[in-house]
Amino acid sequence: MPKAYDIFARSDILITGGLGFIGSALARRMVDLGAEVTLVDSLIPEYGGNLFNIHDIRDRVTVHLTDVRDTAAMSALIRNRQFLFNLAGQTSHLDSMTDPVTDLNINAAAQLHILEACRLLNRDVKIVFASTRQVYGRPQYLPVDEKHPLNPVDVNGINKLAGEWYHLLYNDVYRIRSCALRLTNTYGPGMRVKDARQTFLGIWIRHLIEGKKIQVFGDGKQRRDFNFVTDVVEALLCAAASDRANGEVFNLGHSAQVSLTQLAALLVKLNGGGQYELIPFPDDRKAIDIGDYYADFRKIDRSLGWKPIVTLEQGLRETLKYYQTNHAHYWE
Repeated sequence: MPKAYDIFARSDILITGGLGFIGSALARRMVDLGAEVTLVDSLIPEYGGNLFNIHDIRDRVTVHLTDVRDTAAMSALIRNRQFLFNLAGQTSHLDSMTDPVTDLNINAAAQLHILEACRLLNRDVKIVFASTRQVYGRPQYLPVDEKHPLNPVDVNGINKLAGEWYHLLYNDVYRIRSCALRLTNTYGPGMRVKDARQTFLGIWIRHLIEGKKIQVFGDGKQRRDFNFVTDVVEALLCAAASDRANGEVFNLGHSAQVSLTQLAALLVKLNGGGQYELIPFPDDRKAIDIGDYYADFRKIDRSLGWKPIVTLEQGLRETLKYYQTNHAHYWE
């Protein structure tokens, strides 16, 4: 165990979105570090929470089926916690455009209520907020660093940016230690694969396993970077363990970037078969597509010593194997 992680042993941890993809992976890691872990999740069908994600640690965590918009319930849960990993959110860019008020309530208003509860009931808590690369919009230069202009292209990006800034404001004004990680394409076992609400990679994997063609929008030349979920968990731990993170935002990313056609070809190869095809962008997706994106993550490397260690091929191989075995729990 890294020395800095000693602080998590026997600590009281609250994870919102705890039955989701990243939250459940974080819970598993925290249990191994000896923490007392409480998970909050609404299990709204569209949002990716899945009890199977914690089937191996179910008797080692406490679960509350609660919506982060329930201010009274969240206030009670926040008391006496030492760490809050604030991962719950509405992540679908398309859903944010068709139902913007729900996105606002979850990604902005609920975050403000959570922070107010911390201000009133638990100012000693350390908060790590999961933000998104979507706050940058279409890149003006690559790789994108934290100084890049912020110009969201959809409602989700605007509301996530508001949630992020609330956390930084409460750090600066009320000294409630908070920071934000701007996540890029996170993937791995436990991610939503029944549709494309969380990531296009999920539905690609489902279609590949089902023997269907992977559909790549546009010319497939769009370049992206990807983080395997265990690397993201380590970034969350680094941010929570260090006061150097307080009041800061950090990009996550990977030094390897691939085009979408390269990614599809790699998946087919690792699967031992399959096909992909290029199709025109649907109008609703084209309007909010950001084109090429990959991040400059040197800031978090310099400040907290984090960098990804899982290669794309390693991560995809493990992810495919997981869903080949467990697909019935995710799309049946």
